[in-house]
Order: sequence, then C-alpha cells, then structure tokens
Amino acid sequence: MTAHTLGAQELALLRHIADAGGATVGEVAESFGTPRTLARSTVLTMMERLRKKGFLNRRPSGGVYRYQARASSDEVTRGAIRRFVDRNLGGSVAPFVAYLSESAALTDAELKELEDVVARLQTAKKNEPR
Repeated sequence: MTAHTLGAQELALLRHIADAGGATVGEVAESFGTPRTLARSTVLTMMERLRKKGFLNRRPSGGVYRYQARASSDEVTRGAIRRFVDRNLGGSVAPFVAYLSESAALTDAELKELEDVVARLQTAKKNEPR
C-alpha cells in the first residue's frame, strides 16, 4: 500500500469502493455520494485523489472509467490503523491498549475478539525461533 494519509471521508469512500469490488464515478456518486449529499464532481475529485495517492486503479470500461481499490476493505482498514499508530502513537499500541482497559464501552463480543487476538499473539510468540 502507500504511506499517504487518508481523511475520514476518503477512508469511507475507499472502503465503499473496495466492498463494491469496483465502480464507476456515477455508481459511487449514487450509492456513496447521494446519502452524504456529495455532488458527483466532489465524488470524482475524491476518487481521483485516491487514485493519485495510489489507493485506486482505473481502467476504461464501456466509455467510462471503472475504479478498483488496490486492496480489500479489511486491508484498507488495517493500513489506516497502522498509519494512525505510527503517526499518533509513536508506533506503539500500548497507549491504545491502556485506553481500552479504561473503557467501559466494550461489548462482550468486542472483548471476546480482543481475547482471541491476545491468544493468537501468545501462540505466535511461542512459535518464534529463539
């Protein structure tokens, strides 16, 4: 992926395109832009910005361009989190973990997910060559 930063709206748009498996500007303007009251020209500008940053590819298809995300929605999210941790937390997840430990807002399902992550990390650590 790329080291470029993404704004919240760009990230949402990129994930939308990745989830759709690709789309034209018109399709994205309708499905993403209309509910957010974004003009077609704004959607086009955002999509071109994402393409220039290296997050989208485009190819001609039936007289229009079809845009495709260069990564899956999950990969896009992981990349955004990685950039956030690097940029805002100095590369350490410890401040985020401390925040979570103080947060009462975690659901049982989220807590279970975190427990599963810790279990996977412990297994990977045990399997590391010494």
